[in-house]
Amino acid sequence: MHWLERVNKELLLVFSLFVLAGLLNSLVASQRVVLGLYTLPTVVSAYLYGRRHATLTALASVLLVGLLTWYNRDLLGPLENWSMAITRWLDVTIWGGTLIVTGYLMGTLCDHQAEQLSELRETYNGVLLILRHFISKDQYTENHSYRVSVYASKIAAALDFGPERIEDVRAAALLHDIGKLDVSREVLYKAARLNEGELAEMRTHVDKGVMLLEPVGGTLRRVIPIILAHHDKFDGSGYHQTAGEAIPIESRIIAVADMYDSCTTDRPYRKAMTPFEVREMIVNGSGTEFDPDVVDAFLTMFRRGEMEVSFVGV
Repeated sequence: MHWLERVNKELLLVFSLFVLAGLLNSLVASQRVVLGLYTLPTVVSAYLYGRRHATLTALASVLLVGLLTWYNRDLLGPLENWSMAITRWLDVTIWGGTLIVTGYLMGTLCDHQAEQLSELRETYNGVLLILRHFISKDQYTENHSYRVSVYASKIAAALDFGPERIEDVRAAALLHDIGKLDVSREVLYKAARLNEGELAEMRTHVDKGVMLLEPVGGTLRRVIPIILAHHDKFDGSGYHQTAGEAIPIESRIIAVADMYDSCTTDRPYRKAMTPFEVREMIVNGSGTEFDPDVVDAFLTMFRRGEMEVSFVGV
């Protein structure tokens, strides 16, 4: 039924454009302007739906203009003699042929662009998969990153992010700790609190992660500023001095998701806290450590029972 709903929306849009063209038609008398109005549905169809829709819409436009011209001889302006009528029909025919060819070519261009975007998306997901394989050398980091990506995506959805921005949040969350690959195992798995030197080494994982990702380029570069700022705090007391709105909203989302997962799972130096205990910690950090809007979105998803994922071992 999803495809039927999509087709109905497409037909409604094209029909609305024809109605708009018809209404504007009644306000103008110039032949060129009238024909230009009936070009609009084809151009929009080519841009939004591709070659097939554009070609069919162009044919519909030509048929509609032909019928209207046949039943209303003065549609494109008054006719004084048969010579003018023949010239006008010739103009309409040339316009119609040009419109069909234009719709076909514009729609083809749109289809090619959509295919290229699809290929880029596949490449993008492939690079993510490869990078995740590198992360899998550290089982905790891999599982933690997966869960954070799920939590962060849910929070982003609660903030009404579009699909592309949610995908950026998911990708950044999957890779946010990739720099820990270059942190010593002794520090990562130390069964006690870290000293100052060890904390300093742990903090380098953010910059190291960015250095690992910078050569990748392309679409993946969008997530680098997100990863760079995911330990920045709302009040400016984080890894960097940025604060408030200066921190990318995606980073503020990951900060909450990261805290939630880190505290609800066992670590070498402490046992996991309950989700309700961690929720209170996050609420208490609203306005200082965390963005209040992000905290509100987190609470919305928490109340819905969305801040849970199928168990992934640590």
